[in-house]
Amino acid sequence: MAEDLGDIDIDLDTNIIREWRSIVTLVVFVITNIIVLFPFHIPLYIPRAISNAILNALVALRVIGPRQKGSQYEAGLDNDRDEEKHGIARHFVRLRFPMNFVTAPLIADLFLLAILAIGREEVYGGTIGANHISPIDIMAFFITLAYIAISIDASGLIRYLAFKVLQKGGKFGHRLFFYLYAFFFSLGTFIGNDPIILSGTAFLAYMTRVSSNIVHPRAWIFAQFAVANIASAILVSSNPTNLVLAGAFNIRFIDYTANMIVPVVITAIVLFPFLLYIVFADETLIPLSIQMHELSEEAKAKKPVNPNIPHARGNAEEQEDGPSNSEQSKLLSLEEIMNPFLDKGGAAFGAVIMAATLITILAINAASQSTGEHPVFYVTLPAAFVMFCWDITFGWIHRGETRKIARDGRRDIERARAERLAREIQELEGMTSSHNPEQEQQSGGVDTQPSTSHSRSLDTKSQNQHDTTGGIRSRASLAGSNTDDEITIGAEKASIKLPSEEVQLHEGCPTSATNTPGGNQRPIHADSSTPSGGILSGDISEKSRIPFEREVDTEKQPRYSVSIHQENEKATLVSLTIDGYRWAQETFPTAAVVMSHLPFALVPFAFSMFVLVQALVTKGWVPVFAYGWNHWVNKTGTIGSVGGMGFLSVILCNFAGTNIGTTILLSRVIQAWQKIHQANNTPISNRTFWATVYSMALGVNYGAFSTAFSASLAGLLWRDILARKHIRVRRLDFARVNLPIITISMVVGCAILVGEVYIIRPTTAYDA
Repeated sequence: MAEDLGDIDIDLDTNIIREWRSIVTLVVFVITNIIVLFPFHIPLYIPRAISNAILNALVALRVIGPRQKGSQYEAGLDNDRDEEKHGIARHFVRLRFPMNFVTAPLIADLFLLAILAIGREEVYGGTIGANHISPIDIMAFFITLAYIAISIDASGLIRYLAFKVLQKGGKFGHRLFFYLYAFFFSLGTFIGNDPIILSGTAFLAYMTRVSSNIVHPRAWIFAQFAVANIASAILVSSNPTNLVLAGAFNIRFIDYTANMIVPVVITAIVLFPFLLYIVFADETLIPLSIQMHELSEEAKAKKPVNPNIPHARGNAEEQEDGPSNSEQSKLLSLEEIMNPFLDKGGAAFGAVIMAATLITILAINAASQSTGEHPVFYVTLPAAFVMFCWDITFGWIHRGETRKIARDGRRDIERARAERLAREIQELEGMTSSHNPEQEQQSGGVDTQPSTSHSRSLDTKSQNQHDTTGGIRSRASLAGSNTDDEITIGAEKASIKLPSEEVQLHEGCPTSATNTPGGNQRPIHADSSTPSGGILSGDISEKSRIPFEREVDTEKQPRYSVSIHQENEKATLVSLTIDGYRWAQETFPTAAVVMSHLPFALVPFAFSMFVLVQALVTKGWVPVFAYGWNHWVNKTGTIGSVGGMGFLSVILCNFAGTNIGTTILLSRVIQAWQKIHQANNTPISNRTFWATVYSMALGVNYGAFSTAFSASLAGLLWRDILARKHIRVRRLDFARVNLPIITISMVVGCAILVGEVYIIRPTTAYDA
């Protein structure tokens, strides 16, 4: 489709690059992208007096709770031995400021604003829009459509369909690999790569875990990541990079799909045998016959658990998410994939909404003479609101059931942790008895006030034992304190204190915890009256004590419990926020999960990168790049433009602020290239221009699976999901495995694109 270049405002004067502000702008752009590629933290040292004053003020305002040594608010240097030796920790508090894909571009923009390298023009162009690229429209469209797609995923549809594919593929490894490959490609075409990565990655992690002869999940997870990003190149709506490109060159969505579908589909077809027989040609990766653990009939008959409800699986979540490869862990993983949860109503409604939205977008866009006449978020915003209302209504109707499931799950977790903690107490009492002859001489007596050192040791051991990485995540925070230990569970916190006077024996005479008549000991269990949301679940708003009980031959021995007290604290803004969020999770589980998975971090990143690229435009650097590109195309022609732009786009995905930043930058370069030919009255051929544009589209989508996780936000998401499932993918391994995949994909895609443009595109001048 032709485009009017008259309103594209790009100054082709390159003399401005000699100014110091232009040089600083380029340096800042390069440094920013390096930081995005290699994020880190900057230590900030604040005088302890100032830190204490701020924290005390927050406590007085009841924003946070009372300060305790070793708490999350005491961000001191107690664990930094080297700095303690130099006395730094006495006078300063260290904060770790993240430098990543969100903060680095924003700080870069603020710095350029401070030195007056950019101003209103760049900020306006990078947020509201300039030269047919409207960031605010693109972000609104992408976030609203993402809500619908992720809501479909939250309904369990993707995992359920993957389970059906698994059943169809059976135990034949190559057949199953093909079925999953085709399934992820087909689904990713319509709903994009993010939902596929959200659900598909976890599914494959479970599947390979419960197979006894898949030694490593490498083949399955890398193939899924590649095919999800390949599929996202077909529809404009599947990837924000496509939205940027379509907006920059006024490409109708139907035209974009018509030009991209053939190279993408053929890439997927050709890539599959390469993956199966060359890249992953190892039976330990893709066995001829997959030996899966069997799920019992009893487990199959269980009602599937809704993973959106917090603590829905109770203590099973902690066992399954532990790094152990035990049979119990495998059984829980097997239940997750062989008995998947499916909200049929939500899945059906979401599918209808998504289909109607995409069809409406394509119809309106195809009927428009300009994409600017009808912003596409006018369609997706109402659709997302309808989907949100469905999720809220469905959650409210079933709130009684979901709250009960969450409450029971918390109780199971508390009971299991109580048992573990009671066992620790029992072991410590046994150690005390064995090392204290005087105590052993007492007739069945037990020291009801263990030493403080025992309490400290217990705190530390129990914290390490409770540390998990899945659904409910516990992290022990010792921060230099051996007496008051803090357990963090998700966003919820609780302080467990075991001073000697709080460990007591109840109900009958004191009884030895280790020397029982007849040696009959039964497992310790929590009292059924244990309140939901107690201290061990990190509920800082609920009270007081959780009893533990141990049965030792109930006919002969009394029962006792160990009480752990929690200080009653007044409600604070933090505690109310935690309680409110938990209430939302339990009342509206689907909506809460979808909102937590929406790529909100993409919004500040994209806006900041738009502003940075706009700064390169106004400071003369984009025209410089455009002149260089013009020389390359004049030397190599159409084939060179396809190969060169494909190579550039893949490389820059890794070094220019992910594939989104690359799309923004290269779109500006191509626009400047158009302006150069317009100024010289030497029009670009129709064939060469569209070959350049669509080779960039291939490169920015395929570039996601190249050499760096940060080549796309989907890559960062993929890595984090695998890490939560205890599959660590190193940067070097990511690049090494993906190198042959991206090479094959780009060679095939670009070759098909060359043939396509030579067949359907004339050599006449591009009508600009």
